[in-house]
Amino acid sequence: MDYFTWCVITAGFGMAFGVVPTSLSQGMALKSALEGVARNPGASGKILTTMLIGLAMIESLAIYVFVVAMILLFANPFTQYVVGAAAH
Repeated sequence: MDYFTWCVITAGFGMAFGVVPTSLSQGMALKSALEGVARNPGASGKILTTMLIGLAMIESLAIYVFVVAMILLFANPFTQYVVGAAAH
């Protein structure tokens, strides 16, 4: 396989390895927040605010993985070196 095929495969696996733990942790955070509201409905405002901030932080990890995958696919900084080495 050539270099660009490996870039596509790497980006796909990177997205999978970055998104699966992120989605699992978001599910656990939502579950815990719902349990907290069920136990103490009066604290739902604080729990909701804290949960949304936490979910935004968790989601930023998935966005970073997506950005790196897009860089690998479309603006790969190593392309010139690989193409240059293959030309010699």
